[in-house]
Amino acid sequence: MSRFFVPKEAIRGKSIFISGKEAHHVLDVMRLKPLDKIVAFDGSGREYVGFIKDAKPGRVSVEIVETRTPSGPQRSRITLIQALPKKEKMDYIVEKSTELGVHSIMPVITERTIPKWDASKKTAQAQRWMKIAKEASKQCGRVDIPTVSRIMTFPEALVNGAADYDLRLIAALTDETIRLKEALSGFGGGKVVIAIGPEGDFTLREVNRAKEAGFKSINLGPRVLKSDTAGLAALAILNYELSNC
Repeated sequence: MSRFFVPKEAIRGKSIFISGKEAHHVLDVMRLKPLDKIVAFDGSGREYVGFIKDAKPGRVSVEIVETRTPSGPQRSRITLIQALPKKEKMDYIVEKSTELGVHSIMPVITERTIPKWDASKKTAQAQRWMKIAKEASKQCGRVDIPTVSRIMTFPEALVNGAADYDLRLIAALTDETIRLKEALSGFGGGKVVIAIGPEGDFTLREVNRAKEAGFKSINLGPRVLKSDTAGLAALAILNYELSNC
């Protein structure tokens, strides 16, 4: 069945009213018609199964026949603090992190970040990444959409990342690190935040600042991973290790 995102206000009783770009996708891209069955989700953890009742240019109405919650609440929620990589690599990171189940993403500027960003681009870029996250959620079957914060500095992220997390991790290439598996030993599940540095890694000052904020300095194995690989590898490992938490 085709799957679409709808805002909560589009759901009224036993009906869903799809408009705008999603209606265009229903009618002109997927070429669906009345009586075709679809699935819609509103980002709250629920999805709706229904049949197209009426279809007009720019507006589609759906009759809901089933409302379901595919999975229970997550025992562990993971936030990725990601140093901005070069070019369009952040788009890829947002897409694949969404597929890997990340709860939220915090793009950051570090001392060694190469791309330069001005304030006028930060909001627009966050909106672009939220759109990518929404499309990835549709594709991979998620019923929620991860949040992507505005671009911030690494010290700002440390303040946000230290306040309300049960486990705080920073991946670094310094000598004084522990294995990720060791950092997870005895952890029974909860809110996790992991920081991934830029090309060239975090500076020693940044690592020490993170430690002062309660972060554990970890390594991801013997190989040096690129920034856009490291975050995805860490998420995959955390998914596996925390799957029973």
